Order: sequence, then structure tokens, then C-alpha cells
Amino acid sequence: MKITGDMLIGAKSVRGRETTFYAVNPADGKKMEPAFGGGGEAEVREACELAWAAFDSYRETSLEARATFLETVAQKIMDLGDPLVERASAESGLPRARIEGERGRTVGQLRLFAGVVREGGWIEARIDPALPDRKPLPRPDQRQRHIPLGPVAVFGASNFPLAFSVAGGDTASALAAGCPVIVKAHSAHPGTSELVGRAVQAAVAECGLPEGVFSMVFGAGNSVGTALVSDWRIKAVGFTGSRRGGMALVSVAAARREPIPVYAEMSSINPVFLLPSALSSRAEALGKGYVASLNLGAGQFCTNPGIVLALDGPDLDRFLETAKAEVGNSAASTMLTPGIFAAYDEGVRKLSGNSKVRLLARGQACSGPNQCQTAVFETDAASFLSETDLQEEVFGASSLVIRCPDLETVRTVAEHLEGQLTATVQADESDLDAARMLLPVLERKAGRVLFNGWPTGVDVSHAMVHGGPFPSTADGRSTSVGTLAIRRFLRPVCYQDVPAGLLPEALKDGNPLKLWRRIGGEMGRD
Repeated sequence: MKITGDMLIGAKSVRGRETTFYAVNPADGKKMEPAFGGGGEAEVREACELAWAAFDSYRETSLEARATFLETVAQKIMDLGDPLVERASAESGLPRARIEGERGRTVGQLRLFAGVVREGGWIEARIDPALPDRKPLPRPDQRQRHIPLGPVAVFGASNFPLAFSVAGGDTASALAAGCPVIVKAHSAHPGTSELVGRAVQAAVAECGLPEGVFSMVFGAGNSVGTALVSDWRIKAVGFTGSRRGGMALVSVAAARREPIPVYAEMSSINPVFLLPSALSSRAEALGKGYVASLNLGAGQFCTNPGIVLALDGPDLDRFLETAKAEVGNSAASTMLTPGIFAAYDEGVRKLSGNSKVRLLARGQACSGPNQCQTAVFETDAASFLSETDLQEEVFGASSLVIRCPDLETVRTVAEHLEGQLTATVQADESDLDAARMLLPVLERKAGRVLFNGWPTGVDVSHAMVHGGPFPSTADGRSTSVGTLAIRRFLRPVCYQDVPAGLLPEALKDGNPLKLWRRIGGEMGRD
């Protein structure tokens, strides 16, 4: 499939005339052909008009038809073959194995949502039959289901050119819910985005769906994204990126005549707590595991272990000696974009220049442009508590170890933290009382609490939560990964005394869809 540099507006390929830009290979800094044309308000408006026209039809597609569509998208992405892998690797600097794994995750979550759609539990059908003889007042017949919100704007992420991009988790969950999607493709990997976008476009046509179910626009700067979120037909937004970018979209959405939800995954430093017994018995193993997690993907994961808390003493020193050796053996890795590298470099320089922070180790010297040289720093709890800047995320393989005098101080630091995507506890059996003291704080601070593991690696499953209190996400009541993500794009509607012939299939007597439903308060399939 040829990359043309065009946007995809419904069934059409459209050449943007507002701006011209190129993908850049971060490994050598060279521009990649072809040139891409960025659009403007006219293209956004056309995509939104098509999405709105498609909405009522698409949201009432049968469960089987919608599930088949998601599976068709997945297969067409696989059918792109090596050209997709090669282009994604060139545009991101990520190795082939990582791209192939991410492609597997992308098609896997599409197929997982197809199963969710078929099962139908997300509809949450409820029926309270009429009670005409109830005293003092009769009860009318009341039935409830969840319906999709409307067209959704999805912003592709820089750090996952496939899994959080054009056909990534936000798109998959929105399409599963019955929402048309307009993707604002990320300018760091436009060729990858076009290839995947054309696969989705082809699936829409093959499945006989309205063309407005999917569109993809390009645009340098903020104008296209602002126009998209401002359009009255857009009813929700999915975003993964920086706090500044996410909050800019939140502001635009809040200023609309009809404010809409923005599900923005933004900033997290993902604290790791090394409890005393675990640190004593596993210091060296923990040091190795920590650096391996820190270095994964050049540290460009939103669950990167950005801070570590432990009691000061010989066991922490053993952990750090191992970590320092592992960092020293860490090869420099190409980062996703020159801009991400520049931000990482500035963050490391800022930490290095802080008088309350000490550099412990750096990775091997860089051998090319835009390379991340791993950095580990240390400070004490008092300094961390007094310096709010030390909570700022440094996106890349950089981490700060905090020496604490006692467990109460560990808990105090935990209370001081902002909202996080994850909180990790390393604990042995004799640490459980300390963990029990810490756990309520971590539940309030993070969307995922894990024991005796490392936070990098987010499984796409039914129980996964990839979200958390602000600023890790704009709305901590949701997740952007896992099947629960579908709830972001749904709302309940109650049907009171609606004639049987007008009821949606999910709420009809006889249960034609064979759903699990709550009838008179009891779950069943009758």
C-alpha cells in the first residue's frame, strides 16, 4: 500500500493545504518521504459532518455486525505486513521486535473488544416491570440501557505508534461502544498512521458501514486539534500525551457551549516502594529489575518507575550499587522524536543542577542523535517534600531514589505525591504490616497497585486499570486500557412506558439478544 501523505475524510483521500510536513527518522535526523499535507477547519468540519451523519445508523448496528467490523480492522492491519512494521520502526526509532509486539497488542485489543461487543454486558440492560397496584403510587414500566455518546475525537500518542494511535485502545473502545471516530494522527509517525488509517477505511467499506464511521486528519501545531475538540458534533475526546497538551484540550472542551469529557492520560512518575524485608533479602535482584524496567523502550513508557522510596541504610546501599552497575552497562537508545529527546535532556539537566539532588549513575555515552543516556539520581525525603519540582515527570530513562529515615516518612512522602497511574510495592511476608499501612494511601493515589513486580508492561485485559487520579489522567474514574474502557463513551437512557414496538432490542420482552439483564433487581437471561 502506497503512502501518499493524504488525510482520510470518510471514504475519500484528501490533500491538506494548510501546512506541509515530513516524518523524521530519529535515528539519523533525516526527513522521510512523502510530504504530508495538514488540514484545517474545513477538513475537520467535513469529517465531523460525516461522523454525525453516520452516528445514528452505526450506533444501532447489530452486535454481530459491529464485532465483525472490529475483527475486520484487525485483519486488515495484519494484512499490511512488513511495510507497516518497517515504516513504524523508521518513524519511531523503535526496534522491529517492539513494533511487531505492539502490532500484536493492537490487533489483540480490537479482537478483545469484538468479544465484548458480542457478549453485550456493556449495555447493562435493566428492566423494572410496571407495578400498577403499588401503593401509595403505581410504578410505571421502566427500562434502561447504555447508548454511545456520539462521535469521538482520538489523538494519536507519540510513544505508541500503533497501540495508542489510529486504531489503538481509544479508537477500539469508542468504535466498540458505537461511536464514530475522528483521529488526529500524530505528526511523529504520519506514514504509519496513514497505513493503519487506510486499513480502517477499507474495513468500513467492506462491512457496509456509513463512511463517516472513521476519518483521520493531519495538522501541525494546535489548530486542527482545537477545531476538532471545539466542533459541536464531537461528544468525547481520548488523548495520551503530556500534561500541557492534555490540559489544553480539557480547557477547550470545558469552554464549549456544551462541555464534553476529555479522557486524557497525562503525567505519572509511578512510585516504587522497597519495604525493609524485601530490600534486605533481594537488594541485588531488585536493583537489576529496577534498571531493566527503567530502560524499557528508552524509558518512554507512561508507567516508567520515576521514583523509588526506601529506608536509608546498608540494604539500600546494596540496591544502589547494583543499580549503578546496571545503569553503567546500559547502552544509549534512540528516543521517539527530536522533541522528546530535547525535553528529556532538559529534565536531566534540571535534576543535575539541583543542589538537593545527587547524580548516582549515567548510562553509556550516546553514539548518535536523539539518544537517551540513562540517569539515576538520589535525594532525601526532606528535600523531596520541600521541592515540588522533584515530582515532575522526566519522560525517558531517568529516575530518582528517595532515602527515607523510617516507614512513617515513607507514608508521608506517599501522601505528598500527586495522582499516579501505578504504585508498586516490593514486599516479603514480614513486610505485610507495613504494606497494610501503606495500601490505603496508594489506593487513593493510583489506578493500579502492584506487588513484587515492575510497573512497565500494561496487560490488555478485563481487570486492567490504566488511569488514575489527576494529573495521571484528567478523569480518574476511567481506564484507557482494558475492556472497561468502553464505559467512557457510553451513557444510560431510561425508557418509561415506551410501546413494545419502539423498544430497542436489548430491552424487549423475550430477550431476543440473549443478554444478561437485571429484571426487577435480579440478574438473569429470561
